[in-house]
Order: sequence, then C-alpha cells, then structure tokens
Amino acid sequence: MKGMRGMAVVMALALAGMAATSSAAVYQVGGSSGWTILGNVNYADWAGKQTFKVGDVIEFKYPQGIHNVLEVNKADYNSCTNSTPIATHTSGDDKVTIKSPGHRFFICGVPGHCAAGQKLNVRVLKTQKPRSAAPAPAPSASAPAPVAASPRAGDTSGSSASTPPAAATTSDGGVTAPAPNSNGAGVVRAGYAVALAVAASMAMLQ
Repeated sequence: MKGMRGMAVVMALALAGMAATSSAAVYQVGGSSGWTILGNVNYADWAGKQTFKVGDVIEFKYPQGIHNVLEVNKADYNSCTNSTPIATHTSGDDKVTIKSPGHRFFICGVPGHCAAGQKLNVRVLKTQKPRSAAPAPAPSASAPAPVAASPRAGDTSGSSASTPPAAATTSDGGVTAPAPNSNGAGVVRAGYAVALAVAASMAMLQ
C-alpha cells in the first residue's frame, strides 16, 4: 500500500509539472530575425508587443561565436557595460526561464553590439490573484407580528361584553329593546325586559 501511495504521489507531481510546462509560453527574441545586429531589429518595440509572465521562457537564437547573451543590471544595461554580468550565455540557442516578476535586462557582450541596439529589457507582469467573493449579508430577521394588548382587570372600555344600554319606555307604556351586542347578551336582556312590561300591563288591567 505504501508503495502504491508513493507512486501515486510521484505521478501527481509529474502531471503537475507537465501542466505547468505546457502553460508556459516560449518567446524567441526578435522573432524570425533572432538575436542580431543586422536588419535594424528594434528589440524595445518587439518586447513592448509581448506579455511576459512568470514561468515563460525567453529564447535567444544566434550564430554561436558571433554573439552572446549577458544578463545585467539596469545601470549596465543603460551604459552597455559588459564587465559585471549577472549571467552569461554562449550556446547560440539560450533559453532563459522567467522565475519572478519585474524587469530583466540583457545585452550582447561583443564590443559595439549593445551600442548598435542589441539589448533587451523584459518586463514581467505580476500574477494577479483572484479576489474572493464578498460574503452575502445575512438576511435580517422579520419583525414579530404585533400582539394585541389584553385588557387590564376592571377595564371594560374595550371589552366586547360591555353592558348594553338599559331598555327605554315608550309613550304608550311599551319598552324598546336595546340593540344586541356582539355576543347576544342584549337579545336575552331585551326579552326579559319585554316580559316584565307585559306583566306590569296585565296587573294594571286587573
């Protein structure tokens, strides 16, 4: 099991390396003209049309022994000084891998070639990290439904069981029933009042 896990890890690393390699771009300096002083190649114009990123490869192609490639600092690039190079390449097919963002400066170290325009300033862009999406605001809790206040003890101003108005006596001795309230108590009391009025009338007739 341990051996199989080890093989799986090795294969994963190999695939990752292949993916990184396949995504890298290779730029031949000067295009089809290559690294030369012939043809008045404008290397500043050529570099300005490219988009260099970390992981890309810059390739210098030239006749071996006729030219070379020196990587230098900015001051030596501006003055075409070849005495203190950072790195020297002489194979005729030099491939330089970009490992960090920023500027890298190259010149030909053969006397007079840099002054003739055989120099290159490469600007490598920084890798942009994707911004994480801002978290959505938490939904606000809905306001609770209002609760009707219950009447206090002894407070009958808002009660539906309030006492209906007393029965009124008409001019002919009859009694009008009060309007019934919402719970029907007025109807019962009105009937009771009518019964009392009828009994009183019968007593007067005797």
